[in-house]
Amino acid sequence: MYPKKSRKQLKVILDSSFLFIPSQFNIDVFEGLLTVLNRRFEPIILSPTYKELQKIAETGSMKLCQQATLALTFAQKCRQFNVEKGNEESHDDVIVRVASEMKFCVATNDKTLRKRLRRKNVPVIYLRQKSHLALDGAV
Repeated sequence: MYPKKSRKQLKVILDSSFLFIPSQFNIDVFEGLLTVLNRRFEPIILSPTYKELQKIAETGSMKLCQQATLALTFAQKCRQFNVEKGNEESHDDVIVRVASEMKFCVATNDKTLRKRLRRKNVPVIYLRQKSHLALDGAV
């Protein structure tokens, strides 16, 4: 799954919107990450994101519940990264903070979050034209 062993493994934070891509657009996001990055990577899910997906799976509409359940299945392929979420912090705030501090890349389909991350010079992977993943920034 990971080509070019000579380069350091890239850490990629996956947010909830990114984990919904397979159920919404029938795209294998892990294969897409491998293609767009062309290097070893470790998919990471932050603990607040995992909890958010669990909450959606339990309380969302039937369609949203099914999508969140599938997203949780994909989240099992990721390393869970335990972080504290401050009282005043949103899920996006936590992602921006961790990605900036740890120099991680972020995979998201959230336009507002993408803009915030790019202002902090964090590389972002996103779905382009509902058909493939693209990278904004240098890794």
